[in-house]
Amino acid sequence: MYDPTVARLTYRALLGRRRALILGALPLLLLVIAVAVRALAGADDQTATDVLGGFALATMVPIVGVIAGTGAIGPEIDDGSVVYLLSKPIKRPTIIFTKLIVAIAVTMVFSAVPTLLAGLILNGNGQQVAVAFTLAALVASIAYAALFLLLGTVSRHAVVFGLVYALVWEALFGSLVPGARTLSVQQWSLAVAQKVADGNLVTSDVGLPTATVLLAAVTVLATWYAGQKLRSLTLAGEE
Repeated sequence: MYDPTVARLTYRALLGRRRALILGALPLLLLVIAVAVRALAGADDQTATDVLGGFALATMVPIVGVIAGTGAIGPEIDDGSVVYLLSKPIKRPTIIFTKLIVAIAVTMVFSAVPTLLAGLILNGNGQQVAVAFTLAALVASIAYAALFLLLGTVSRHAVVFGLVYALVWEALFGSLVPGARTLSVQQWSLAVAQKVADGNLVTSDVGLPTATVLLAAVTVLATWYAGQKLRSLTLAGEE
């Protein structure tokens, strides 16, 4: 289910100079904000929660997921180079699964690691806030990578649709419309953070058991459907 050659090519595509700079921009901004907030306001648990929840988890993680998830396969489909990959004796689910693993790894590195560092800067992991949001970023990275890899497989405008989901549905509707929060990867990952953090600093509209089931279901279904779409793409090319 994992092909090292496909993984190496995907890493090379995702971590090229231009895309790496884009991936690193938001994590760098988060660290700059954390340093500035700590210098101006000192160590405060609520402030750390607001910064990590409002910027890191709500904005940085999904956007990094968009870049990594769609970039793992979208450009290959757009420029037609995916044909050469599909011509190799590699099962289509193996291609998708390998690219998903790479997208997850890249999303985790560029979102969970800076989230942990920012949390340590903001309040030194007081009330377990830094660890809580780091774990939330890790589980969110898995679901986002699967969702946006699927988008990259089915649409040539995957980045646009991904950004609309991340910035409009997750950030806007997810914060204003109660019903939308239950269908939000952000809220599902917040359920993990709520379980880890001390006190009532972190809250989620979704219970942890439900969030766990939804995170797993979205990841599995998105990965499976991406494999099906890639298989149909192969058949179209052969015809």
